[in-house]
Amino acid sequence: MIGCLSFGGPAAQIALMHRLFVEEKKWIDEARYMHALNYCMLLPGPEAQQLATYVGWLLHGVKGGIIAGALFVLPGAFVVFALSWLYAAHGSAPLVEAAFFGVRAAVLAFVVEALIRISRRALKQRTDLFTAIGAFTALTLFSVPFPLIILAAALLGAFRARGDAPAIEAVRAAAMSTRKSLATAAIWAAAWAAPVALAFAALGPDHVITRVGVFFSKLALVTFGGAYAVLAYLRQQAVEVENWLSAPQMIDGLGLAETTPGPLVLVNQFVGFMGGWQADGGGLLIATLAAAMASWCTFAPSFLWIFAGAPYAERLRANPRAAGALRAITAAVIGVIANLAFWFAVHVLFRETETMTTPWGSPVTLAAPSSFDIAAALIAIAAGFALIHLHANAILVVAGALAAGLAFSLI
Repeated sequence: MIGCLSFGGPAAQIALMHRLFVEEKKWIDEARYMHALNYCMLLPGPEAQQLATYVGWLLHGVKGGIIAGALFVLPGAFVVFALSWLYAAHGSAPLVEAAFFGVRAAVLAFVVEALIRISRRALKQRTDLFTAIGAFTALTLFSVPFPLIILAAALLGAFRARGDAPAIEAVRAAAMSTRKSLATAAIWAAAWAAPVALAFAALGPDHVITRVGVFFSKLALVTFGGAYAVLAYLRQQAVEVENWLSAPQMIDGLGLAETTPGPLVLVNQFVGFMGGWQADGGGLLIATLAAAMASWCTFAPSFLWIFAGAPYAERLRANPRAAGALRAITAAVIGVIANLAFWFAVHVLFRETETMTTPWGSPVTLAAPSSFDIAAALIAIAAGFALIHLHANAILVVAGALAAGLAFSLI
C-alpha cells in the first residue's frame, strides 16, 4: 500500500510510514521508529526505501525486509518505466512538449523548496554555512567531482569535532561484526555486482548497459544527503560526461519522478532508460535493460546496508568525530543542492545558454539574458508560492504547472 501511495518525496514517505507503522498498525513504538530512521539517515542511498526495509526486517527478519523494500519500490518503478517509454517515443509531440514546459518550471520550484527546507534544519552554525558555500563554489566554479566534495567535508567535520574517543577506535569497534553479518554482506555484494559483471563479460566495458551499471554502482556509494543531493552528481555525469540525455530531458525525468509513487530517486531508472534508448544501436530492448540495471544498482545496495551494516553504523553514530563528519556532510549537501537549483534555473528560465571557461579551465554554464522566458518564470513563481507558503500537494502543483504550460502554448 505504501509503495502505491507514497507520493511527494522522502519526507512525505517517511511521514506516511510513521502514521501507518507507529500510529495505526502499532507494529513498532515511537522510539524504535526514530532509531531506525536515524540509522537509515546515516547511510548512502534512498533513506525511505531503507526505512521500509529496516522495519520489515525488524518484524520478519531478512525475508520481511526483502518483501518490504522491494514492494516499496516496484509500483513506482513500473509506472516510471511506462512513462519513460511514452516520453521517449512521443516526447517531441507539440502537446507533450507544451505540457513538459510547465512541468520543468515546477521542478525548479521543487528544488528551491527543498533547498530552503533543508537549510533551515541543517545550517545551525556559521561553520555549516561556510561549508555549504564552499561546496557550492567548488561544484559550480571549479567542477570538483561530487565524491571529493563529500570526502573533504567529512574530513573537515571529523577534524573540527571534539570528543574523548578517537575516531580510529570507533572504526575498529564498529568493524567487529559477526560471521553471519560478514556472510550476509558477501552475499548481497555479490548479488549487487552480478548483473554488472555479466554485462561487462557479455557486452564489454564500453557498452551503455555496462557503463550504466558501473556508474550507478558508484553513485550508490556516495549518495549521502537524500535524493536532491544525488541529482547534482547524477546530472553532472549523465548530461555532461556520458551524454545519455539532454538537460531538458533530465528536468523532465525529475518531473516524472516527482509525480509518481515510490522514491524520488527512481529518476535514475529514467536516466538509464534514456541512455539505452538514445545509444548507438539502442531502442526499447537496450533501454529496458539499461533501466533495469540502473534500478538494480540503485536499490540493491540498500539491502546490504540494512542486513549487514547495522552494528557498524550504530557504533559509528555514537562517536563524536563521526557525528561531526556527518554534520559537515549535511552542510555540504546544502551547497550541492544550491548548485542543482542554479543549474535548473539557467535551463528552465532561459531559452539559450552559454558555456564560459574560467581562467582555471573549468566550464560554467550561464544564461543568455536576452532569452529570458517570462512564461516559465511565472509558472515557477506560482509553483514555488504554492509549495512554500501554501504547502500544496506535490501532485496538484505539477498538474497545475502542466495545465499552465498547455495554456501558454495556446496563447
